Amino acid sequence: MAYRNGTYIAFNGMGTTDQTKSDMKYYGLLQKWNKSTGHDFSFSDSHKKTYQVSDNSSKETLKRRLIERLSKSKHMLLIISENSSINRGLLNWEIDKAVKTYKIPIIVVYTGYTSILSPNSLSNLLPSKLQELIKSEEANTIHIAFKQKIIDKAISDYDINNLPPYTVTNYTKSVYDNHL
Repeated sequence: MAYRNGTYIAFNGMGTTDQTKSDMKYYGLLQKWNKSTGHDFSFSDSHKKTYQVSDNSSKETLKRRLIERLSKSKHMLLIISENSSINRGLLNWEIDKAVKTYKIPIIVVYTGYTSILSPNSLSNLLPSKLQELIKSEEANTIHIAFKQKIIDKAISDYDINNLPPYTVTNYTKSVYDNHL
């Protein structure tokens, strides 16, 4: 088995390469934070560990590349916005593979919130596959706000060797207070 030290980042690309029209902009922000020397934020991006796939690649080529990336990942960072529940692209497939094949915990990161204290109230934002895996208690998840220090904490706290303790886990208000 491959050495699993990567962070697999998933989001709804909304069928476009225009970052302003999809959740790709949040992935770009994570990359910017990761490169910045002025922040204590670091992760090993699984998407940088394999060859890039062009926009005109076949779906099967893309899936093979994503499987390679998932196999090298210790957790998935799933970006959730108002677009995430729209079922398109490979997002549901990625979530299914992460949980069922690679047993990867999912760090569910919500944009537009300062804290996530009641994640069940936001379940309507989740992709259908994650809703299904949570309902069947197959996924181990932590639900957090899209805040740099909280994301860094979750990446440090949870991986394939240290799963979130529940199907739906969240940090308390005091954790947010101490990390913002």
